[in-house]
Amino acid sequence: MSCGGVTFVTTLNPTKKIKLQFFTHCLATEMQAQNSFNFEFLTKKNYDPPSWATHLNPIPSHTFSLGHFPTPIHKWNLPNLPKNTEVYLKRDDLSGMQLSGNKVRKLEFLLADAVAQGADCIVTIGGIQSNHCRATAVAAKYLNLDCYLILRTSKVLLDKDPGLTGNLLVERLVGAHVDLVSKEEYSKVGSLVLTDLLKEKLLKEGRKPYVIPVGGSNSLGTWGYIEAIREIEMQLQQSASSIGFDDIVVACGSGGTIAGLSLASWLSELKAKVHAFCVCDDPEYFYDYAQGLLDGLQAGVKSRDIVVVENAKGVGYALSTTEELKFVKEVAEATGVILDPVYSGKAAYGMMKQMAENPTKWEGRRVLFIHTGGLLGLFDKTEEMATLVGKWRTMDVLESVPREDGTGKMF
Repeated sequence: MSCGGVTFVTTLNPTKKIKLQFFTHCLATEMQAQNSFNFEFLTKKNYDPPSWATHLNPIPSHTFSLGHFPTPIHKWNLPNLPKNTEVYLKRDDLSGMQLSGNKVRKLEFLLADAVAQGADCIVTIGGIQSNHCRATAVAAKYLNLDCYLILRTSKVLLDKDPGLTGNLLVERLVGAHVDLVSKEEYSKVGSLVLTDLLKEKLLKEGRKPYVIPVGGSNSLGTWGYIEAIREIEMQLQQSASSIGFDDIVVACGSGGTIAGLSLASWLSELKAKVHAFCVCDDPEYFYDYAQGLLDGLQAGVKSRDIVVVENAKGVGYALSTTEELKFVKEVAEATGVILDPVYSGKAAYGMMKQMAENPTKWEGRRVLFIHTGGLLGLFDKTEEMATLVGKWRTMDVLESVPREDGTGKMF
């Protein structure tokens, strides 16, 4: 018999021979898996949907391996939980694309489609600190595609250099082309018209643009979180403990993530109740938007039957109250987990507020919180956070401590 190109000759008895064959088969499988892990990143792969999703239509034919999956799941020791309530954290903030989050899962499908259509550049749109735009800019460059970003900003900053804070630094480092549009213009014209205008301009210049909507949230991008549920199922099956989840909690900013999560949880054996905390617009908007994505997959299910959308917008999209920022700081100090102020921070804040106000609703439940990333967004809040963080001082080195030049090497 052979394993990895090496032939084994054996005169063992049948039982031992079978055991050795099994061992070498396992070794070969492990070697294959390791090679696959090492060299599959940034490669195009055929896509086979989960068995419970094969009736959806259309089914993507390919993906690009852009993320670091599976992302870890671990217990999240949040303080002041209701009685016998456990919260676990799905670390999609560790998915790759330079400190990304949930956007990578969608881009695996969207960029495979872009390449299949012969695109030479990507067009997308979002807020001035859009995590999606940053992830798209990085992923596009990985695949040797140019990236054009339309970023929404305030009218007073429209004619100024947007700076290098947070996501903007990464986008500009990787060479993304940035077009600024005011929030007022965005509100009146809309993202679809704006991206179409840029697409037409690029077509006239002889380019082959591929447009990705806000947040990568269309029916094709929805497959990213259909696939995430399969990943969660596999992680549960491989777990030494027999845990399951009663609820899934996630932030909602464009609708694609909640459409994929809720549909897949409903179709699969997971059957966890999905709670989406929306950080912009309102619940009615997202019920309707998610419904459009579900209809685009011929899912045959109503969004209101598979997801509960809660309002967590607060004072506005990407705007934070002192109380919300204080919560982000307290969670980091208590658990070591950094939440972003725009998405997961508001969703976790909303979840904990509900648990405090109505603990019996959550008692005894096992909750999976999806951390959708966005760490770089905190860099845009440094002035607001300054009064919330401290614990620094000048170190007092007594005169009695011996001193000699050159003792402490600094290089």
